[in-house]
Amino acid sequence: MLKQLWRFRTTLWPGLILASVLLGLAVLLFGTLYHAAGGIAPFPVSDRILSLLTFTLFQATLSTLLSLGLGLLLAWSLAHQPRFCCRGMVVALFGSSLVLPSLIVAFGIITVLGNHGWLNQLTQLLTGHTFGSYVYGLSGILIAHVYLNASFASLGLLRAFESIPVEKYRLSASLGLSPWQRFTTLEWVAIRSTLPRIGITIFLLCFSSFAIVLLLGGSPAYNTLEVAIYEAVRIDFDLPAALQIASIQLMISVALLLIASGLPQGLNNLKQSGRLIPWPERRGTALLQRSTISMLGILYLLPLIAVIQDGLHADLLPLFTRPLFLRSLGMSLGIATVSALVTVLFALALADARRHFGLPLRISERGMGRVLALLITFSGHLYLAIPSLILGLGFFVIARTMGGSINVWGLVALLTANLLMSLPFALAILVPAMEKTARRYDKLVFSLGLTPLQRWRHAEWPYLRRSIRYIAALSFSLSLGDLGVIALFGNREITTLPWYLYQLMGSYRTTDAAGVALVLLVLVFGVFFAVQYGDDETKEPHAAH
Repeated sequence: MLKQLWRFRTTLWPGLILASVLLGLAVLLFGTLYHAAGGIAPFPVSDRILSLLTFTLFQATLSTLLSLGLGLLLAWSLAHQPRFCCRGMVVALFGSSLVLPSLIVAFGIITVLGNHGWLNQLTQLLTGHTFGSYVYGLSGILIAHVYLNASFASLGLLRAFESIPVEKYRLSASLGLSPWQRFTTLEWVAIRSTLPRIGITIFLLCFSSFAIVLLLGGSPAYNTLEVAIYEAVRIDFDLPAALQIASIQLMISVALLLIASGLPQGLNNLKQSGRLIPWPERRGTALLQRSTISMLGILYLLPLIAVIQDGLHADLLPLFTRPLFLRSLGMSLGIATVSALVTVLFALALADARRHFGLPLRISERGMGRVLALLITFSGHLYLAIPSLILGLGFFVIARTMGGSINVWGLVALLTANLLMSLPFALAILVPAMEKTARRYDKLVFSLGLTPLQRWRHAEWPYLRRSIRYIAALSFSLSLGDLGVIALFGNREITTLPWYLYQLMGSYRTTDAAGVALVLLVLVFGVFFAVQYGDDETKEPHAAH
């Protein structure tokens, strides 16, 4: 084992060092929070904290079940409708949920479903009655979570459908299986191993949801642990309470992440292969599938259209000349650019190190190899265990303990949170791609004795450049729209577009907020789609041969 570790030291050790740095950061934050708590134990808890924990678990569980159910229906429909009009654009649209800022989602949902929203205006016009105010509280939180996570679930499940060999579909067609028989005997076997990992990921995202609950919760009765931490620090300045809540959230998140790390990897590449099922469906089933895609596509577009319409009615020219807006825009773009570059470098190093374990000509994934592989995987998914607000709280305590400029600590916390937030998605894309190139070229590269630089130039870069560009766009867009750490450190000196938008919404300056929301939406979608689809090359090198 040691001989193998030394043999691949050039490409293995950088990833191991970065994984150690990330894990060391997690230990530092845990130790800082524990020390700052001054001996406060997470348990026993007060009735208020118990109520917060109960509601947080309840809404996360319900959001996860609804998201998985709707995502499964959507993935099944997309998999069996290869000739659906603009299918590629529809898949790309649902894929954009990965980078869609939560603030934008909340803003759009309020416009469509709020007390004076489009739906109530329409029902008032047609029937003289309205549905009332239901966008705040549990219903609003569930709507927003399902809006974001059902589309995310559909991406992973669509990959599972696409992984089923065509020969099995040919056999099911020749046997005359009904859609339900085909699903239970063929498709369920392929997707069931993917569901637990997707489900835990969605649960952790909903469990640590901040912006959605902050804006759509409506009252303290619908607060989650994450929002309670924010209020304890920012409003009440009650650090002991914040630290106690944070410790409870950390224990649950780490336990779930350890469970997820032990699950089979499955098909976690978020980029779609585009392989289509060739057999047409029965008329009734096809109608259900097309209706599902159309209806969910329209429902997904409505909040985005609302943001665009409200933004176009805003007075944009004075907004673009305000110093605070310009400072927020410049800082957001700068932080997002640096975050994208750092994420790409970290993801390449971690993915390169991770693929060494388990491949035939490399390091056996047994004993020490299995431990190292697990540490690398865990380090790349720390964000699911340490949400940005808890990470920000750790840096906030460090800043108070060690002194120095609070703004500098805030920038460090922002960059760290953006890196950790993007890494799970980056590794989900890079690890399968890099393992594929290794399986294809290892024997040839080792026999030729190519250096790591030569291997990168001739064997890696031609196949990975599209994935790297996708990761850069994903990280940039995620960083641009995040409202986590900035909620603790935000002020007139350190400010971002999401923080500026939240301040405008909090002061009921809805017209200006609509303008900022439109700018943020255009930037996120513009960068994401321009970088991702800026190259017309859609095939791997030499695929035509």
